[in-house]
Amino acid sequence: MEWLQSEYRVSCDPALLDLDVIYEYLTQRSYWAVNRPRAVVEKSIANSLCFGLYQQDKQIGFARVVSDFATVFWLADVFVLEEYRGRGLGVWLVECVVNHPDLQGVRGILATRDAHSLYARFGFEPLENPQNVMRMPAN
Repeated sequence: MEWLQSEYRVSCDPALLDLDVIYEYLTQRSYWAVNRPRAVVEKSIANSLCFGLYQQDKQIGFARVVSDFATVFWLADVFVLEEYRGRGLGVWLVECVVNHPDLQGVRGILATRDAHSLYARFGFEPLENPQNVMRMPAN
């Protein structure tokens, strides 16, 4: 799958992903994946539906989805490089994700500390009963 907008492109082609850009952003600039080992980043990408955001051939953003493609998907690791923010590219990237044909009719979930208004545009909402949600930390 691929979407085009002016000089920008969103693609699900894993061969286009720049693992160095993704790894550097996640482990050095994100608040949620600091110090994540490279092997973990690579394995998470290999086992996800990934969306690369590009200006020509340069990767400038990323998102990945973990899903059974029937009942639930988890949207994770969404970013746009700082120098490309303020152009609507993050909104467009999330729009491409939620409009992907394999995710139609599938319930989405995500976690965010600071982008609630972005995701609310696409129907994401806070949990009604967060006390019903549990997690198992990695060992």
